[in-house]
Amino acid sequence: MQIAFIGTGSMGGLLIESFLRSGALQPKQITASSRTLSKVERLSARYPGLKTASSNVQAALHSDIIFLCVKPLDFQSVLSELKDVVTEEQIVVSITSPILLAHLESILPSKAAKIIPTITHSVLSGASLCMYGERIRPEDRLLLEQLFSSVGTPVPIPETQVRTASDISSCGPAFLAYILALWADAAESRSGLDRNTAIQLGAQMLLGTGRLLTEGGFTVEQLQQRVAVPGGVTAEGLQVLQEHLFQVFPELIKTTTRKHEHDLIKLDKLFENIEA
Repeated sequence: MQIAFIGTGSMGGLLIESFLRSGALQPKQITASSRTLSKVERLSARYPGLKTASSNVQAALHSDIIFLCVKPLDFQSVLSELKDVVTEEQIVVSITSPILLAHLESILPSKAAKIIPTITHSVLSGASLCMYGERIRPEDRLLLEQLFSSVGTPVPIPETQVRTASDISSCGPAFLAYILALWADAAESRSGLDRNTAIQLGAQMLLGTGRLLTEGGFTVEQLQQRVAVPGGVTAEGLQVLQEHLFQVFPELIKTTTRKHEHDLIKLDKLFENIEA
């Protein structure tokens, strides 16, 4: 199996390194292209056997799966290059949330999928959000999910739910890191607990909590009940969270959805130009 990565920026490079670290892919199976050639050359130097393509077309030509790891507004030029090159047997995978499967299928003759990764794949963890176009066969889906199982947990979802699901799986690490930083700042200012120690404690707590909810068999409700003894400190703390966080996450989802819808409007116009 040969795989092309078009775009080796933050997430493209992370996926390449994660697949290699997990052992799911060998360097000789990967061809990469990038607008900044030096990024690909650094990857090739770090992983001997990884092939550097001088163009996106060269990267795509003999690949079974083609990952498009570029920014939304760069899709116009990339798809214009690929539309007369890719074949019906190839699988093109977008990792960009606002790019719709309908967009890809309207331009390319290939099979199309959308898989939204997360930064936690770099430690072989986290959920990949998987969506499939109409041309994807069951064996194609199995192939993609086996690949992403090596770096985390593939979770099929309807494309209509991608924005809210991405808030949790992909944006979530940034949101939780922000909350943890605020918590650590408060701990330091109120009690003198060293901020770095507070962050270390919080990071270990997040790691353990995730394992309890995945491997430990707890539901979120059961975990709260187990820790929050009636009348105890945790119960008092939960009351504060109930009073102050009730509207935070609906507002967060409202804000990210509004931005997503704005991006979709711009991209619809972009894809009309490609088709024309």
